[in-house]
Amino acid sequence: MIKVIAGLGNPGPEYVTTRHNAGFWLIDQLARDAGATLRHEPRFNALVAKARLYGNDVWLIEPQTFMNRSGFSVAGLARFFKILPDEILVAHDELDLPPGIVKLKRGGGTGGHNGLKDITAQLTTPDYWRLRIGIGHPRELLPQASGKPDVVNFVLKAPRREEQEPIDAAIERSLAVMPQIVQGESERAMMNLHRSED
Repeated sequence: MIKVIAGLGNPGPEYVTTRHNAGFWLIDQLARDAGATLRHEPRFNALVAKARLYGNDVWLIEPQTFMNRSGFSVAGLARFFKILPDEILVAHDELDLPPGIVKLKRGGGTGGHNGLKDITAQLTTPDYWRLRIGIGHPRELLPQASGKPDVVNFVLKAPRREEQEPIDAAIERSLAVMPQIVQGESERAMMNLHRSED
């Protein structure tokens, strides 16, 4: 079963609406749905809430370390509460999926995502769950841009409305299968989540 759901993003009001904060958007909605309040926990340098989700106690966490140090918060909380890597779900923005697509998987590479790189390094294993929220890639979404796509600038900007609406819909579909994810029915969750995109 999942005991920690970590959403990745950057802290501060200037980043709230940026593509890189898609993981925070999911956590914010989970907290609202559970009636939980995220509070700053200095030990983990993160916003943290213990929520009752679908009959289970689950830690919700938003690292406040900036993206490339996300592992400090996630691994710190996991070690403190003796939570195993495969009991952790990390929700993050995914360049390799278009807006509106969301995928669930366990383990694998980081795809160049600095938050995942640091979490993998701090946990010393890639064997945790990932909820990959598609935000698209500038080479597809901004084809008129000349030269090499500026990925850093892209993820630190807000999605256009035509991107935001499918991203929001993907988060809603993720929330719909969250009971299965939390209760450890990952295969069923994956099937339902991925089927909803066909």
